[in-house]
Amino acid sequence: MVSSRLLASRRTLLGLGSLVSLAAVGAALVSQYAYGMAPCPWCILQRVIFLAVALVCGLGWLGRGAVWQRTMAAMAGLLSASGVAAAVYQNIVAAKAFSCNLTLADRIITALGLEGAVPFLFRIEASCADAAVTLLGLPYESWSGALFAVMAVVAAWLVLRRHGD
Repeated sequence: MVSSRLLASRRTLLGLGSLVSLAAVGAALVSQYAYGMAPCPWCILQRVIFLAVALVCGLGWLGRGAVWQRTMAAMAGLLSASGVAAAVYQNIVAAKAFSCNLTLADRIITALGLEGAVPFLFRIEASCADAAVTLLGLPYESWSGALFAVMAVVAAWLVLRRHGD
């Protein structure tokens, strides 16, 4: 059994945050390639945010100092909050729109050149309305938003706590 001290370690939780973020992207890829769920620009933007969270959490895991780990946790929290915003927008607005062309998500993905650089991961394949899929009765973006929210809360806790370095 995992000791509570190990679980409470800031470094351990940052490492776990990185793995969870990578697992979320892996689940999206399985959904896309094994089950034919084509991603829209907002789906792809959330992948980008999960990968950014994985990167900063991984950097926090690699660093030893409390200040460094708190800084990376703060960045992960801000990124996670932006993921919540993207998921909420997708659920409330984009999923009901016929086209996602020229939305913020589409412009970000295009500006970063991700679709051409790594098409298997970042290629936009559907409109927002066409990409609206549910899992266990909830839209995919709701699951994504919930995970981002949990990660934002954990990140805030890591920034504010005084022990467990």
